[in-house]
Amino acid sequence: MKGAIELITPELLARINELARKKRTVGLTEEELAEQKELYKIYLAAIRGQVTSLLERIEFVDVEVKK
Repeated sequence: MKGAIELITPELLARINELARKKRTVGLTEEELAEQKELYKIYLAAIRGQVTSLLERIEFVDVEVKK
């Protein structure tokens, strides 16, 4: 997963939300808990990638005021 750009797709969000609802209501199986953990990992990697990309594009400019 390193180096690959993960995308937050509507399907990814829908599955994360589906598992979260099920966890609150009836609970998750071991397989579903593992899937949820992996989906969270993908989601967080995508968010971190977006933030990193944004920060890399920021350019600081030092403007001195001359009188």
